Amino acid sequence: MWRLLRPFRDDGISFRRQAPVGVYIVDFVWLSGRLVMEVDGGQHSEATGLVRDAARTQWLESQRFEILRFWNNDVLRNGAGCQEVIAQAIERRRSLSFMK
Repeated sequence: MWRLLRPFRDDGISFRRQAPVGVYIVDFVWLSGRLVMEVDGGQHSEATGLVRDAARTQWLESQRFEILRFWNNDVLRNGAGCQEVIAQAIERRRSLSFMK
């Protein structure tokens, strides 16, 4: 994922990796755009993972973050598709009032 985020730096987007956001450590975050990216493995599809992820997502959304979740396999096999989803989210976030 870190490699996939690299081109966005040229556009002034500064991502942080393994960054604290509240009581959580998120995989990747653009703090000023309030955009979080999580790269999930199989444990996230198990019951306990789903419950934890739902609570985490609820809290992050209450803090005005948008969360993008990608499966490990998607990042490895469809990097261009992941980049497109991220680019669309960046444009959405840039249009929000807190960004102006």
